[in-house]
Amino acid sequence: MTLLVPSRQRRLARLRLIGSSSGQRAGTACCYGNREASVGDGLEFGATALMFSNKHFDPVAGSRLYNEYLEHYILADELGIDGIMLNEHHNAPFCMQARANIFASALAAATKNCKIVMLGNPLPAWDNPVQLSEELSMIDMLSKGRLVSGFVRGGGQEQLAGGINPAFNRERFEEAHDLIVKAWTTPGPFRWEGTHYQQRVVNPWTVPLQKPHPRIWIPGVISKETIIWAAQHGYPYIALNTPVERTRQIWDMYDAAATEAGFKGGPDYHGLLKQIHVAETEEKAIENARQFMWMQGEFTGLAHPVWSTPAGYGSPENRRAFVEFATGRSKNPRYRPAVEKQMEELMIIAGTPKQVIAKLRILLEETRPGILAFWGNDGTVSHEDAKTCIRLLGTEVFPAVREMAKELDLKSPFETNQPVSLKYLQNAARDVKAAAE
Repeated sequence: MTLLVPSRQRRLARLRLIGSSSGQRAGTACCYGNREASVGDGLEFGATALMFSNKHFDPVAGSRLYNEYLEHYILADELGIDGIMLNEHHNAPFCMQARANIFASALAAATKNCKIVMLGNPLPAWDNPVQLSEELSMIDMLSKGRLVSGFVRGGGQEQLAGGINPAFNRERFEEAHDLIVKAWTTPGPFRWEGTHYQQRVVNPWTVPLQKPHPRIWIPGVISKETIIWAAQHGYPYIALNTPVERTRQIWDMYDAAATEAGFKGGPDYHGLLKQIHVAETEEKAIENARQFMWMQGEFTGLAHPVWSTPAGYGSPENRRAFVEFATGRSKNPRYRPAVEKQMEELMIIAGTPKQVIAKLRILLEETRPGILAFWGNDGTVSHEDAKTCIRLLGTEVFPAVREMAKELDLKSPFETNQPVSLKYLQNAARDVKAAAE
């Protein structure tokens, strides 16, 4: 199993731990000079993405938080955590990491052993995917081959922030992916004439250290098209904080598509991110775990549904759900109940190391992921409490989880040495259908 600690750099200070799973979300830098006033402003405005004014941003606090997160990552590496996970968002205080590759390059130099897991780069936001291939190649070489390159479609509001037509989001995602992989694996120069990208000369001088190319992982929440696309390419899929039953449905969908593509799915293709906070006492753990509600809308509200799912961005099924929410006819499709109910249903796990280990056994038995990502801190969790969480995860929780993984035969892609994609899997089916078919 691969354990990850995430770093979305979201919030007033947030950290995600990835152990035998993947990811590190070391913090969210929202950075408000006067948090109470800003919380009120955010609630009054009704959303904190895209149109929420950046006048609320405090770069002094931002500088402090960036450096705190760097300290978190280095501590995770020193404790032997398998990977640290990064992603990016734009025009939103719930994530100050506007370009994950910048922080990944710093971590490539500052850490020694952990995987640097990008979950990930929003491909449709890039007008030149070849330049992205070069940046990722540099990170892979700087880290001496520790990069895991995850790709995402990006949030709906980010299409608007980047001036990108949401209707072409999936087309741009798939074409950019194909161009990047070819740039990594095919000697140049060659020409690329696609629908959305035209490159007269593709001949990047920097290519990845890992051959044929770094592993590609695909994260997501509710898009069945993305689940099927990942399986058709033989890429592990990382379910982002999904409920147990929903997680099982994702695995069934993925494994069915994998069988059709000509390979067997299973734990080493299944990843799961969970909000998990560990403290010395149960009281402190629950107090800090309540800060996960910060990202669930207690303050942020994230984005207005019309912005988060603009016309053409998602499937008609998903679009309908968000429109019904926007018009007051249904609950938010990403709705989460009270924190007590979430803890009862293992949406949030919090407690002392012993308590968390016991709950993780249930989670592992029910969902069986080979990649497990720990989103450890959020909201106003202090720098010291965040480090305590990482320390307890690294010294007490992760060793126990690794033993459970052996007992339950939960292996990661690194342990099974699965091919990086379907292309390199012998005897696999080659005719890939479109995800929507």
